[in-house]
Amino acid sequence: MESLLVLESFFGWCAVINVGLLLLTLFIIVVFRDAISHLHAQIFKIPKEEVVRAYYHYIALYKIIVIVFNVVPYFVLKYFI
Repeated sequence: MESLLVLESFFGWCAVINVGLLLLTLFIIVVFRDAISHLHAQIFKIPKEEVVRAYYHYIALYKIIVIVFNVVPYFVLKYFI
């Protein structure tokens, strides 16, 4: 039973850390979008519009991964076991 509590705590902290990183990334991209997208467009030699699209694609995938691999296991361990 104690190992389930350890797993619950682990997934809870993983969810907190990853949601925090997701929010920090989203904040940085929203606030500094022009400067960052200009820099990445120059580095990778792609149009600025594609860079912005890639940012939001990255955020969407990261959000799905965090929910599936951190938040759902935490809630299952917390409320269903």
